[in-house]
Amino acid sequence: MYSCSECDASFSSSSKLNFHKNVHTGKYKCTECGICCLSRSKLVNHRRIHSGEKPFECSVCGKQFAQARNLVLHSRIHSGEKLYKCHMCDKAFIELGNLNKHMRVHTGKKPYKCDMCDKAFSQSGSLNRHMKVHTGEKPYKCHMCDKAFSQSGHLKSHLRVHTRDKPCKCDMCDKAFSQSGDLNVHMRDHTGDKPYKCDMCDKAFSQSGSLNRHMKVHTGEKPYKFHMCDKAFSQSGHLKSHLRVHTRDKPCKCDMCDKAFSQSGDLNIHMRDHMGDKPFKCSLCKKSFSDFSDLQRHKCQVHSNRRPYQCRYCGKLFDVHLNVHVCIHTAAKPYSCRHCSECFTEPDQLKTHLLKSHNEGT
Repeated sequence: MYSCSECDASFSSSSKLNFHKNVHTGKYKCTECGICCLSRSKLVNHRRIHSGEKPFECSVCGKQFAQARNLVLHSRIHSGEKLYKCHMCDKAFIELGNLNKHMRVHTGKKPYKCDMCDKAFSQSGSLNRHMKVHTGEKPYKCHMCDKAFSQSGHLKSHLRVHTRDKPCKCDMCDKAFSQSGDLNVHMRDHTGDKPYKCDMCDKAFSQSGSLNRHMKVHTGEKPYKFHMCDKAFSQSGHLKSHLRVHTRDKPCKCDMCDKAFSQSGDLNIHMRDHMGDKPFKCSLCKKSFSDFSDLQRHKCQVHSNRRPYQCRYCGKLFDVHLNVHVCIHTAAKPYSCRHCSECFTEPDQLKTHLLKSHNEGT
């Protein structure tokens, strides 16, 4: 390294050091800051830093510059002239500095390192935005709620929660999204792309969250425990659904009749009755069914004499009605009347009660 004897600057070559020495020994010295320039014209240009003079004006937009070179560079914005072309892709830039920054995309170079963690960035602006994670600075505040953000882009995305704007539209269907990331995930439904693969079986998923939930099948982890019984679940949604067993809440209402269900899946099955949709076809005859369990029941009763379900209390075998039979042993009465407090072991008993006591069905 070549060090300057007048200041603490160092240089990689003697030629660069000699050029730097003009700052200390040059003939044309600035009276404001003491810097020396190589020529009178360079001194004139330098003095504009102190005076704020900007004599070079753009004829298109009126913007003013202290240096003629800066006006030339600015003019390329209006002319569309991009002299600096990337040799690795088809991008071009107005300034050489912007091309140098772009090249880091190809080289992977990340010269801007965070002093507080091990992250590094290709652009200084990216590092500045990252530093707000450590400082906790959130200067961008939402005027519609009390949320604040470290980046203006995050605030812009958040505002769509209030405006319900969905600018990210799918080219292959009529769906639209407020965030580009959600659109990217949705596109995998069309392409069939499943980049998140399970290391323990051959399943793959389009979303990382789906893979994380699936992994609990292998680990047996059930972190969501219910306080009213001893059941536990691997997913919070399953716990929420189970809660309705105790509360008897039925939020999933049919728009075409007065029926309601505790699970959305049960409502979807019910809607097939209205639509006449029967997607489950018997491979042994021509019959079709709206529910998979109805197809299984049909196969067992019509095409087989098998009775695969055995009662754990008395050993009797059943084709499909085991649950009803078990109530005889447990004295359970799961079928309750919606008009009074009566409960029944079998659904037929409930129907008879509704007809006789409440005139329902007449």
